[in-house]
Amino acid sequence: MMSHATYSAKQKIVTLIKQHKLVAIIRLAQQADVTNVIDCLISAGIKVLEITSNTPGFEQEIINARAKNPQILIGAGTVINTHIAQQAVDAGAQFIVTPNTNKAVVELAHQHGLPVLMGALTPTDIANAIEYNADIIKVFPAGSMGVNYFKALTGPFSEAQLMPVGGINLDNLTQWFDAGACAIAVSGDFSKPINTPEQHVALTNLVNCYINKLPKN
Repeated sequence: MMSHATYSAKQKIVTLIKQHKLVAIIRLAQQADVTNVIDCLISAGIKVLEITSNTPGFEQEIINARAKNPQILIGAGTVINTHIAQQAVDAGAQFIVTPNTNKAVVELAHQHGLPVLMGALTPTDIANAIEYNADIIKVFPAGSMGVNYFKALTGPFSEAQLMPVGGINLDNLTQWFDAGACAIAVSGDFSKPINTPEQHVALTNLVNCYINKLPKN
């Protein structure tokens, strides 16, 4: 059972994610590339980001990012089980993101006052995620199913906070929000190593394009 203070802290993070509307997913093959990418994303205006558990050294990178950027929400992604969830908690992650629907992960995260953005695809997945008290339902892989599929889910699950992930880009971003998304998460465009000033400028410009396309309300 969460204390009132723990519950309030969790809800504040959920509110911030929905306010900012954009989660940048960091999934990189080399740990050495993480800091440069995060620094660039944050300087360009990203306020919420997740570091995936299959990024080498993800725990240390969460620790580093939180120490360096106390004003930014730093979460852990690709949390497929409670073992990884505990690693994320120990590293100081502020929210947990999963690709799958797992009750035990929600229970562990909530014990520590962390919200869960829980992966779900089918109506049954979503119903289960709601029953497990997931804070936001991450519809994944959304792009493979399409905007119309996502919009259809908002009928029976009109009260759920649905966030499409997978296949979201500048060309279709507006369509997802029009279909009822509470927020979006983007990986591919934001998970490229930065080794030159030109790459830094390119990523900065890309982030600006995303932010400018987000709904203003």
